[in-house]
Parts: sequence; C-alpha cells; structure tokens
Amino acid sequence: MKEDFLHYLWRFKKFNLLQLQTTNQEKITIHNSGQFLELAGPDFFNAQITIGNQKWAGNVEIHIKSSDWYVHHHERDEAYESVILHVVWEHDAAIFRPDNTEVPVLELKEYVDQEVVGNYQSLLSPKSWIFCESALKDLDSFLLKNWQERLFFERLERKSQFINDLLVKTNNDWEAVLFCLLAKNFGLNTNGDSFLQIAQSIPFSIIRKESFEVENLESLLFGIAGLLDQEKEDNYYKDLKFRYYYLLHKYQIDKTHVASVQFFKHRPDNFPTIRLSQLANLYHLHLNLFSKIISVNSVLEVYNLLKVETADYWQDHYQFDKYSPKKKKSLSASFIDLIVVNTIVPIQFSYAKSQGLEVSERLIGLLSEVQPEKNNIIDKFKYHGLKAQNAFETQSLLQLKNEYCTKSRCLGCAIGVELLKTT
Repeated sequence: MKEDFLHYLWRFKKFNLLQLQTTNQEKITIHNSGQFLELAGPDFFNAQITIGNQKWAGNVEIHIKSSDWYVHHHERDEAYESVILHVVWEHDAAIFRPDNTEVPVLELKEYVDQEVVGNYQSLLSPKSWIFCESALKDLDSFLLKNWQERLFFERLERKSQFINDLLVKTNNDWEAVLFCLLAKNFGLNTNGDSFLQIAQSIPFSIIRKESFEVENLESLLFGIAGLLDQEKEDNYYKDLKFRYYYLLHKYQIDKTHVASVQFFKHRPDNFPTIRLSQLANLYHLHLNLFSKIISVNSVLEVYNLLKVETADYWQDHYQFDKYSPKKKKSLSASFIDLIVVNTIVPIQFSYAKSQGLEVSERLIGLLSEVQPEKNNIIDKFKYHGLKAQNAFETQSLLQLKNEYCTKSRCLGCAIGVELLKTT
C-alpha cells in the first residue's frame, strides 16, 4: 500500500460514501474533498466536510497509518493545525492538536471495495519494463493526446529551469543564454558540459565584437577547449594560437581550463573541432541570432537559418596536421532536429513565458514537423504498441518514462488512473 493510492481514493471518491464514520463513530458527509496541492503542507486544501452536526472548512491530511503524523513531525508544524480530517488506511494512534482536541480520523480500509484494491495491485504487479506495458496498444486516443500535451509542457518546464539559471548568470542576456545553450547542444552528450563551460568562459560581449572574423571566434573556442596547447607546424594552427593569445591579452580573459573535450567514440563529423568550427561560423553569419531563433515558426525556417559549414580549413581536416578527403561539413538535418528539440523549442518556451505570451500550439506544431527521436526508450514504447510519429510525441514519452514509469507514479499518470478504473 502506498500513500499515492490513498490520494487517488480520496481525490476521486473511490470508496463507499454512505454511512461514513470517524473512528469515534461520528457521521461524516463530504461536500468537497478539497484541492490536491502536491506541495509542502496538508495534502488537500480547502475541503468542506460535516462531522457529526458540525460543518467544517479546512484541510485534509492523508497517511497509511495514523502514527505517520508523528513520524513526519506534523505536530511541530503550524500548517497542520488547520487539518479537519485525518484520512488513513489503518488507525493506530490518536492525534491531538495544540489545544488538546483530537483530530477526527477516517479509516478508509473499512469503506474501500476489495476489487478496487485488487485493480491497484494488478496495475503495480511486476512487469518486464513498465507496469502498464500490455495495455499501451489499446489506449484511448483522446486520453493519450491530452496526456501527451501535459507531459510535453512538464518536460519544457523542467528544461526551462536550466535556462532560468543561465539567465541569472548572464544578467538576463538572452543572446548569451542562447549561445550557452547552443554550445552545450553542439557538444552532444559527450562534450556538452565542456562546450557549456567554454561558452560560459567567454563574455558574450566579446563574441559580439569578434564575430566579424570567424578565425577569431574559432581561436577563442579552440583555445579555451585546450585544443591549442601544443606545438604544431600546421600554419592554420599557428594562426589560431596567435589570435587566441592576442585576444586573451586584449580582453584580459583568464586562461580557463575546462574539462577535456573528447574525440573518442565520436564519428568524425561530431569531432569537437568540427562542431566548434560550425558554432563559430553560426555566430559569424548571424549577428542577432536570438531574435531570429525566437521567431521561427517552421522546421524549414530553421533549416534555412542553420545552413552552416566549417571554416575552409576543416573541409580537408578533422584534426590539426592530419589531412582527410575534402568534404563540406555542414549541419545535417538530423543534427538540426536535435537543436530544434533541445535548444529552439525550450528557449522559445522560456522567452514566451517571461513575456506573458501564449505559444503552446506553435511549439507543438514546430515539434510535430520534426522526425521522432531514436533511442532505447522510444524503441521500447514502439515494441509495446505505442509508436511515436514525431518529436512532440517522443518528448512526451521520454517525460512519461523518466518522471512517471521509472518512479512508479502510476496514480499521478492519466494512463495509470484510467487503467485503474478498468483493470
């Protein structure tokens, strides 16, 4: 038995409402079960309940056992003095307020049908991947669509926390935040944190000033990444190194050491040299990139905006001093799709929220144009009958798996609640 099951029972009144009594045999009539807060303090706010001959308005606290009140130290918290009813599965201890009056207790196990309990236990029975995997293929499409939208915006809210942190660090400079976010995502999983450190090590005002010469931008990014620390005969390498130390002196930048960038296990097109050069070229081409990113409405617009290649040197190099067959190294459609998912949509969401603008449909529409992501979680959902058609749906499924399925939050999930009714 878990507390979230009791929240479900109380919230949706999944128990016999007739002849309810407290453990002291006082009649209970529920007029309003209250608002489920999921915050610190009592579980349900502003309930209206008649106990005996007295109608009360106040809060409801729920526990597995009455004694959990003391386990959680609620007797020390003034917030719990407004509790008008203590709802428990098993009553094992009397609870008193500071004025020595007893908190009324409803022992739920006396009023819940065993079929409801059986459905709950069936839903949470061990499965190979997630509890409800066998039911996914038969989900109601309307229920699924509405739940996916909520999951999607929950995920965006979580991503916006990182953006809010960057805003604080950059004194609310949205251009600087975008630069940091792009750098992190250009580095992918392996080099993302290192690229973020690189971006944060360079005041964005310098990026603005030096964007007219792409070699200057490259030299700063490569230098702080530790890619210019050796002695090489390569002329391009020597030029970047000279520019790097000149710019360090010019702007009095501390020679910051960041976590080493990794080449290992990357395809050559994802080498840090290539991605940093493309990032430098992006800011060389677009002086006011934030205003352009924030206004795109379609994936085609994004593709046109991010038509970016490396500097000429990298057309026949992946590393300094090592020639390779000549090839233009532009951002691929699949890489741009990742940028849409992880940079453009989150920053559009955060900016719109800061301005009090409504862009929900626009963001869903934008990600609905993007191909579905490919990873183990999405493959598993597909195997069990829930196939994602686009990146909007894959983002929703990732939120579902990571924040609900993995944490066994079935009773906070629209799918779990629905299955509990029908299992």
